[in-house]
Amino acid sequence: MNVKGLATGVGSLPFHDAQKAIDLILRCVPCAPFWPQLPKCDMREGMVVQFSENLPGLKIDGSGLHFAPIDKEKELEVFYERFIAQDLLYFKLSPDFARGLYAFYQRLKEIDLSKIEFIKCQVTGPFTFCSGINDLNGNSILHDKVLMQAMVKGLSMKALWQLEYFRAFGKKIIMFFDEPYLTCVGSAYTPVNRNDVIDVFSELTDSLMSQDCLVGIHCCGNTDWGMLMDAEGIDIINFDAFDFQERFVLYADNLNSFLRKGGMICWGVIPTQGYNTSQTPEGLSQKIKSGLDILVKKGIDRELLLERLMISPACGLGTLDAQKAEGILNLLNQTSVFIRKNL
Repeated sequence: MNVKGLATGVGSLPFHDAQKAIDLILRCVPCAPFWPQLPKCDMREGMVVQFSENLPGLKIDGSGLHFAPIDKEKELEVFYERFIAQDLLYFKLSPDFARGLYAFYQRLKEIDLSKIEFIKCQVTGPFTFCSGINDLNGNSILHDKVLMQAMVKGLSMKALWQLEYFRAFGKKIIMFFDEPYLTCVGSAYTPVNRNDVIDVFSELTDSLMSQDCLVGIHCCGNTDWGMLMDAEGIDIINFDAFDFQERFVLYADNLNSFLRKGGMICWGVIPTQGYNTSQTPEGLSQKIKSGLDILVKKGIDRELLLERLMISPACGLGTLDAQKAEGILNLLNQTSVFIRKNL
């Protein structure tokens, strides 16, 4: 599959108006548009809360999302009944939690879809999700193996519901799991190790492999990239190429194997926090080219690297101001065009 220079987004945008967000997405990433997460609209669109509906024991109050079950065993029992029944509607994202998703779906019904190659969806990954939820004692549920296992299954159902929902448009779907927490793997302060990550993502992707979709992982910091390349079922790795390209290319051997079995790399080369108007498509493309040159010297075929090269912003844009977000997505579009013509 040749995706050379294909652009997509991470997910979040800083708009209150879903239609404005979708206008920008369709203009700047017309070939792989994504539904916008709008955290400035409502706390329920935050990256953890947004995927919490009907997951066992999770409650929202004025201070956020908590694990506060009325009856833990009963709530887990109901959850597993719905999971075993593969009740996708039970695990859907409702309009109150994802207005951008529903507005995006409606817009797709109204427009010419001929330019669209992929529809990109997203779910918060289980490590980031669980690390962001505390129980009543203030402990992260990441430390509770029973709850962690349930949340992995629940998030996989959130992904499957999206796949089923957007299947109506007849386009290949890219499903990303957003995992900034993976920057912590290997630290003495986290209960998560390399094998945990491989096992969890192998389980997650196993549920999606029969769905004719592409599964991606987004991490906007530095991590052990080899563990993601080694996990079964991951098709796309999305990393912050603006700040961490030099570290990413150290994994050349893993990357070569990953590409040869069909994997793709989404280079997050458009800076988010570090964005300024002096940055150009030529300069950012040259940055990617410098990374490709290193990988070619380490034995990876240049044409293979280019065929499997997507681009994106380095991270989500939801915390930025609207003008900066528009600048970043416009630069993304221009860089995509430049790469497709010149690299």
